[in-house]
Amino acid sequence: MSSNATALTRLLLAERPSLLRLAKRIVGSEPAAEDVAQSLWFRVQKVEDDPPILNKRAYLFRLTANLARDHRKNEARRLALHAEAHSTLWDEDNEPSLEDALVSVDALRRVADAAERLPEPTRRIFRMNRFEAIPQRAIADRLGISSTTVENHIKRALAILAAARDGRVE
Repeated sequence: MSSNATALTRLLLAERPSLLRLAKRIVGSEPAAEDVAQSLWFRVQKVEDDPPILNKRAYLFRLTANLARDHRKNEARRLALHAEAHSTLWDEDNEPSLEDALVSVDALRRVADAAERLPEPTRRIFRMNRFEAIPQRAIADRLGISSTTVENHIKRALAILAAARDGRVE
C-alpha cells in the first residue's frame, strides 16, 4: 500500500462520521451513504504515491462528494429503468379496453371462419405452408404444380383472410 493510501485510510477512519454526513446529504439516505463510504474505502486503497496528494483531507472530501454524486445518478438511472419496465409490464394502460378485446375476438372469429371457407386447393396449400411450415418449393413438388402457382394460392389466401379481418367481404 502506498504512503498516500495509508495516510488517506487513517484520515478516512478519523473523518468517517463527517464523510458519512456529506454522503448522506448528497444521496439522501444512510444506507446509500454507507455504500458510498465502502466505495470510498476501496478507492482509497488504490491511490498511488505519484502524484503526491498535498491536501489529503480536501482530496478525501472531494472524492466522497464525487462518489456520492455518481451513486445518486446511478440510482436515479436504475429507478427510471425500473419504473419504465414496471409500467410496460404492469400498468393497466397497456391492457386493451373491453371494446378493443371484443373487436379483436370478433376479427379473429372472422379470420378463422374465412380460413375454413377457403376454396381448395388454396386452403390446403395455405395450411401446408403456414401451419405445417412446408416451404413453397416442397409443396409444389408434392402437389406436382409450379412454385408460382403455390405462391399465387398463398397470396390469394392472405388477401381473403385480410379482408375478413378488416370486415370486408372478399
